[in-house]
Amino acid sequence: MSYRVGLPRYANVAPLTAFLRVRGFRLEHAVPTELNRKLLAGELDLSLVSSVFYLEHRERLALLPDFSVAVLGRVYSVNLFSRVPWPEVRRVALTTESATSVRLLRLLLGEGVAYRRAEGGLELLRDYDGVLLIGDRAVKAYAGLLPALPENVHALPERPSGVYVSDLAERWYRRTRLPFVFALWAYRRDRPPPPAVVAELRRARRLGLGRLAEVAAAEGRRLGVAPELLEHYLWNFRYHLEAPDRDGLAAFAAELGLSWRPEGSF
Repeated sequence: MSYRVGLPRYANVAPLTAFLRVRGFRLEHAVPTELNRKLLAGELDLSLVSSVFYLEHRERLALLPDFSVAVLGRVYSVNLFSRVPWPEVRRVALTTESATSVRLLRLLLGEGVAYRRAEGGLELLRDYDGVLLIGDRAVKAYAGLLPALPENVHALPERPSGVYVSDLAERWYRRTRLPFVFALWAYRRDRPPPPAVVAELRRARRLGLGRLAEVAAAEGRRLGVAPELLEHYLWNFRYHLEAPDRDGLAAFAAELGLSWRPEGSF
């Protein structure tokens, strides 16, 4: 059986995968919640999974210690879109794609909020105070609300077209002054990745980050979003699980009542 590797099809993963050569392993795509399930069920051997999933199943899973999808400050693709200000949000429609983003939202919003799983986009605001969108869907929704692309990225509005946009990673940063780790490369402890697979993942990441403008332009075309916006979006990410990211992951684990400490090298 060939080694099975799972990935979501999100723009923020493109710097890791745009130059990936699939040799010696089989690549499968799915949304994060489905990748989580498949890894635990043994249908995948290595996958980019949500951080909360790894933390809850770390006795069965191990990490590639130098990979992450993390951000310090705004992430732009994990947003609560709402028709009322953040303190007034009481009814929220939740994405079905991500467990980590849902747990982070619950942590940040606190008590007194009713949640319901729902498929859709901003049209859900007809029935809910807010809707949590992640990944490409969140990027496209935000871009669609912008009347024009500001020349200064720091001028990107938090209430475009009258919709409140609360960036969860930014709110985590205000609370902790730490990065937030959304995803990690995890593998089943009984089936560690061949060294050649890990080397190829590192090679692809190096090329993707070195040619970020090219990656952003391709993703912009795919999503129908201005490449300048995609490039700013992608260069915010932290893909190496460095010391600040590990501190952020440990802080999130503590908030969930879990413990975590970095493992050895691979």
